[in-house]
Amino acid sequence: MLDNLQTKEQREAFIDRYDNFLFDCDGVLWEGNHVFDNVPESMKLLREKGKHVFFVTNNSTKSRVSFLGKFQNFGIQATKEEVFSSAFATASYLKNVLEFPQDKKVYIIGMNGIRDELAAEGIRSCGGEEDAGLFENEPIEEDPEIGAVVVGLDTKVNYRKYAKAYTYLLKNKNCHFIVTNEDSTYPQYGSFYPGAGSIAAPLITALGRRPDAVLGKPAQNMLEAIFAEYGLDPKKTVMIGDRLNTDIEFGVNGGIDTLCVLTGK
Repeated sequence: MLDNLQTKEQREAFIDRYDNFLFDCDGVLWEGNHVFDNVPESMKLLREKGKHVFFVTNNSTKSRVSFLGKFQNFGIQATKEEVFSSAFATASYLKNVLEFPQDKKVYIIGMNGIRDELAAEGIRSCGGEEDAGLFENEPIEEDPEIGAVVVGLDTKVNYRKYAKAYTYLLKNKNCHFIVTNEDSTYPQYGSFYPGAGSIAAPLITALGRRPDAVLGKPAQNMLEAIFAEYGLDPKKTVMIGDRLNTDIEFGVNGGIDTLCVLTGK
């Protein structure tokens, strides 16, 4: 049933209905460096009522530790264990599902959040922000140690990164092609800019193949990790987000209730 929470009584009944609240971040709690009105107070209210709060974000630009700094700056209580990001999901997937070999490393198109989460799992990486700058059409050296290419949101993406990623995926046998999420856009400064899905699109086109894995919402790996870690009751859990094709689909596919807010997209 589709409900529209307009009155105070409806909102209070909604809160009382659930024990566990999963929140998207960008476009739901904040936009860029601006926290939405009443968000810190709402988070505090949920905790005072004994609710469990988790943050499930496709934003791979920051590590969970870095996210904690942002939460603190906005006056929102959070622990690292409550934050589930696509960068963390990617690192966990490489370590626990693929059992990524120690003699291999990951090439990154993305920001330091991916690098930091990989390092936390003991996985070597290269590229990322280190490969920022202009490409002078120099030859790309082969590197047989590259065992995976991970693509996420990258505000410093350039031709050098695409050329290297393409080369490794084309020439390195069994090189895994992983995308942190396929959001086409993300909200910023009252507008929308290209998201991780748009960053990955040129590489998908050049290779003529889909990624081997896409790990952010609406994929279920983050939800499964939360349920496994905390033993949550799906019937008492709700996902709150702003995108129908990621956040809401994530909840629906996971068999939990959803709430779509209109602050993002």
